[in-house]
Amino acid sequence: MVAAVSGRAGRQPAELLAGFAVLAGLAGLLAYAVLDKGRPHETGYRLHAGFTHIDGLSIGSDVRLAGITVGQVVDERVNPQTYAAQVTFTVRPDIKLPDDTAAIITSDSLLGGKYIALSPGGDDKMLAPGGMIGETQGAISLEQLLSKFIFSVTDTLTKARQDKANQATPPALGGDAP
Repeated sequence: MVAAVSGRAGRQPAELLAGFAVLAGLAGLLAYAVLDKGRPHETGYRLHAGFTHIDGLSIGSDVRLAGITVGQVVDERVNPQTYAAQVTFTVRPDIKLPDDTAAIITSDSLLGGKYIALSPGGDDKMLAPGGMIGETQGAISLEQLLSKFIFSVTDTLTKARQDKANQATPPALGGDAP
């Protein structure tokens, strides 16, 4: 039994060193993932678009054409004159977009993140790097849709109750009583 304990004691420093090496490697990977996530990787040329609402869109969000990721959002800011959201994004250099391309903020799913969907037009003139997309549609908020639906249903029910109450009440009789 003493031999088993002494043999085990010889392996302990090596196991401890291997454990620390694994932990250091995991900490390095975690730090790389956290630090790298905040920086957008730019490849391609930049385009700009103005939106009324960009709820849920963030720097690093995808830019997609026909469902394929062709770029990403690199900057967001508010235009102080129009109070609209100005979004700057990249598009791969091999993708040439017509001048009348539309940019639409769309959801991945009901609970998913947002991305910019590009819908090319039919113009012969192409957008130049640094160009502005004129046709845009902002994000549609699920909360706004639900509140509109609830208010619509409430108004319909209130009106139906009022109509029913008006039909049940007899009209007032006018004139002289005998």
